[in-house]
Order: sequence, then structure tokens, then C-alpha cells
Amino acid sequence: MNKPLMAKATAVWLVDNTTLSFKQVADFCGMHELEVQGIADGDVAPGVKGFDPVANNQLEQIEIDRGQKDPLYKLRLKFNAAAVGEEKRRGPRYTPLSKRQDRPAAILWLVKFHPELSDGAVGKLVGTTKPTIQSIRERTHWNINNISPVDPVALGLCRQSELDAAVQLAVRRKAVEGVVMSDDERRKLVSTEQSLGMATDAKIPTGLEAFTPAEQEEKPADFSDADSFFNLPHGDDDDEDDDDMDPRR
Repeated sequence: MNKPLMAKATAVWLVDNTTLSFKQVADFCGMHELEVQGIADGDVAPGVKGFDPVANNQLEQIEIDRGQKDPLYKLRLKFNAAAVGEEKRRGPRYTPLSKRQDRPAAILWLVKFHPELSDGAVGKLVGTTKPTIQSIRERTHWNINNISPVDPVALGLCRQSELDAAVQLAVRRKAVEGVVMSDDERRKLVSTEQSLGMATDAKIPTGLEAFTPAEQEEKPADFSDADSFFNLPHGDDDDEDDDDMDPRR
């Protein structure tokens, strides 16, 4: 195991009893830095009781002392021979009974603010079923009028790191597939290779683009020569006036 038991409760204790940075606590407990900041602000895990990692033989006090002196120091979990080989159990996420009534609000938040997430991704994040997600997407849920969207991280149904990873994975899949996404207005995400291979749209030339830069710039008249100054070009109308005024005619 690379993180302590009861990671969220351990993070609560470290935030309340030490001066470790949010980054240090997040790295040690396997959480996101913003989630630890939410614990400090009281927005995340408000009713969770702190779990002392020193008293429970998961962390040495010397590690805390080093971390408080050096903000870049990473805490090391105390070696536990009994935990060797233990892996995270695969399967659907378990949601406590006290939080199950919060799942519709979390689903509505994910559907509203992260439409790129598939039903399967939403189900893994909050531990629900696809029919429930579909009913909220289509607003056919029996209690849809009383449901308000709430961040699942604030409800304690998932971690910020898990939400970020799911969103990034969904965006990458959409970009590779070139699927149209919804974000207020429909927009298309394509990969860099696809965008570089696309043909550029033909531009409609404007009046200025019809000429070359050399033609657009008018050369100033050169009057340095006296003869050229007096021999200015005349139009047809000027020639006719000169003919009428010529006394030799």
C-alpha cells in the first residue's frame, strides 16, 4: 500500500494538528491538493473525525518534523509488513447509506458541468447505475424538480484527483475520435495531428489583397529635376484647354 489507512481522516488530522502544506498532505494521503484545501476550509469532509497516523503506527513523528521544516519534503509511510501485496479491491464503488441520498445531486452536477463524461464514468465516480444517470440526463427522474447540482467532491462521493483523471480521459477520447462535444455551444475537439492534416479554407480576397504589397505602396513623385517638375503630365481636358489658350492657333 502506498497510502495510509483511512486516508481522508488522516488528512483531516494532519491539517488540524500540523503545519504541513496542502501539497505534502495530499501526496501522503493520495489525494488532490484542492481536496485537502477543501478540508481546511471546511467544505470537504466536515463531519470526519481525524485519524492520528502517528498513534496508529503509520507515520513517524520525525517525518512530520522534517516536513514542517522543509515544504518540499515528501512524507514517507511507515513500512508495514502486513500490508505488503495488498491491492485496491476492484468492483463497484461502495457508497455509505448516509450519502446515498446525495448521489442524484452529484449526478446532476456532473451531467451539467462535465457533459463529456460517459454514463460509465459518472457511475464509477459516484457509485450509481446507468438507468439512474439516464433518468437525470433526460430529466425523467421522479424527484428531478427538487434536485440541485452539487459537486461530488464536496459531498465526499469521490476525490478531486479521480474527477480530474476521468475528465482528462474523456477529453482525450473525444479528441482522438473527433466527436462533437457540448459546452454551452456544440464544438468539435480534434487531435493535433488531425488539425494539421486538415485543408485550410479558401479565403475570399478583399480589395487590398488583390494587389501585391509593391503595387499597394505608391512611390512619391521625384521633383529633384527642374525639367521633370515643369513637364508634369496633363490629362485630356488639360490638353484641350491649353490648345484653346495657345495664341499661335
